[in-house]
Amino acid sequence: MEPRITLFQYLLQQFDLMQTLDFFLRIVVACICGSAIGYERSRRFKGAGIRTHIIVCCGAALIMIISKYGFADLTNTAGAAFNGTRGADPARVAAQVVSGISFIGAGVIFKNSGAVRGLTTAAGIWATAAIGLAIGSGMYTIGIFATVLIALLQVLMHKFKIGADSYNAYQIQFTVKDSENLHTEIQQQLHRWDAQMTNTRVAHNEDGSVYYDITIRTTQNLNLDDMLTFFSDKDEVRNLSLENIH
Repeated sequence: MEPRITLFQYLLQQFDLMQTLDFFLRIVVACICGSAIGYERSRRFKGAGIRTHIIVCCGAALIMIISKYGFADLTNTAGAAFNGTRGADPARVAAQVVSGISFIGAGVIFKNSGAVRGLTTAAGIWATAAIGLAIGSGMYTIGIFATVLIALLQVLMHKFKIGADSYNAYQIQFTVKDSENLHTEIQQQLHRWDAQMTNTRVAHNEDGSVYYDITIRTTQNLNLDDMLTFFSDKDEVRNLSLENIH
């Protein structure tokens, strides 16, 4: 009668404890590196911020670990391949999952008023596919660790907003008869609001007026009434529309 093994022993039957901890460390370091790049991008008002970069870097590290070590159970301790696996390419289907899941991720990304939405969700779908590959290859501890890590980071970064997530976005639409002087005034006011234009669409109408569709982002929580007052005081401004889009 074979001795029973504990759940802990079963989870570590492919790799010993030190090797598993090394995998954990690689994933954590990948998250740290991803957050550093994401922070720099978010400071420049880019759509993909800290959370997106963390998830992508974590998923890529997980897939790399699976690619290198996920097929260790196809051979016995002597290095001989098990029956039915000789000549097979088990990584072929896994590689198609990595590229194929990107089409699903692309489906949840959309652009709204100059702001790209769904990047973090798309990155999460891609990382979830990597976790599925880890579990499917028998690397339970790595898959579970990555799941807990990503879920925890998502919860914490929703609660404590950092980088691009802490910015407020506003969409301003209006029509002006003479926009030359107004443009300078708007730039000065945006500086006082510590805001930056991230998207601007300008259309010239047949009557000589100019239509503006501006998206701004700022760390401040601007009062829409104050913004309305600033633009309404300008005689040349017509058809004004203000909206907080983030």
